[in-house]
Amino acid sequence: MEDKKLTIDYMLRSTWQAVTKMYNEQAGKYGASMSTGFTLLSIDPEEGSPSTTLGPRMGVESTSLSRILKTMEEKGLISRKPNPLDGRGVLICLTEEGKAKREVSKERVLHFNKVVHNSLTPQKIKNFYEVTETITELIKENKIFKTEE
Repeated sequence: MEDKKLTIDYMLRSTWQAVTKMYNEQAGKYGASMSTGFTLLSIDPEEGSPSTTLGPRMGVESTSLSRILKTMEEKGLISRKPNPLDGRGVLICLTEEGKAKREVSKERVLHFNKVVHNSLTPQKIKNFYEVTETITELIKENKIFKTEE
């Protein structure tokens, strides 16, 4: 194994790239992208979601989210409605087509998780979650590059 493959960040990045490619291939069969699927899954299918909460919930910058939402609106997957709880806000709501594509996205995510879970022991799954949670906490608590500030 090459040295770069021994680093945690390399393994995270290469695994995420493989997952992204896989989901984009699946979404492409339906004229969508992984970003579209992820957005569909992040919108409340019954009530809609305030546009201001979607970006933070998804970990996406507002400019990227705006572009995704514009494309989704053009494809008839979402509509924008005034937020009755916030006169200045907008609710992003799924259309019937959006709800149908959301179900496809949900099925694909659940299938991926089922296959991975069935391929690993419960202990390996537990370890995976512990490792990823630790990495996230180290980053959030600024414990990785704290001496460089």
